[in-house]
Amino acid sequence: MIRQFRYIFLAVWLPLLAACGDGTYSDLDEFIRDSGKDLRGKITALPEVKHYEHFQYAAFDNPDPFLPRKTDVVKSSGGNQPDMQRRRETLEGFPLESLKMVGSLNQKEVTYALIRAPDNTVHRIRSGAYLGQNFGMVVDISESELKLKEIVQDSNADWVERVSTLMLEDQEQNK
Repeated sequence: MIRQFRYIFLAVWLPLLAACGDGTYSDLDEFIRDSGKDLRGKITALPEVKHYEHFQYAAFDNPDPFLPRKTDVVKSSGGNQPDMQRRRETLEGFPLESLKMVGSLNQKEVTYALIRAPDNTVHRIRSGAYLGQNFGMVVDISESELKLKEIVQDSNADWVERVSTLMLEDQEQNK
């Protein structure tokens, strides 16, 4: 009886199982087959390699810009070196740009320049006086300008002379 039951069971279920595998998934099979078509990756071309140009560095003799400059003032050579022992004058405490020439004065054959400092005080100076922060010595005074010789350090820490001019301040500019 068990054997007959098996045959009946197989006779009923085998056709049902065979019906399931009948190609009802043919649309899925077709999708899987067709999904790989026309999928070809495109590889972009490599960029062109630029030609390397060799550069010869030729600045070994120049001073290194990242090292501090010489700070030894006394060691500097040359006759342009300022007198560090000299007593400073009042107008040497101000930058030259902040000083204004407001007039000139002649007394007993000596020409004086009238200089206004940033604190609004007027100073009377003559040739040979010092003003500005760069050891500037007055060399010539005229009615309209004052010429002075400054001593400054260059990039090699050598003292060099520089001529500067302080022009008469126009009174109409101040109004």
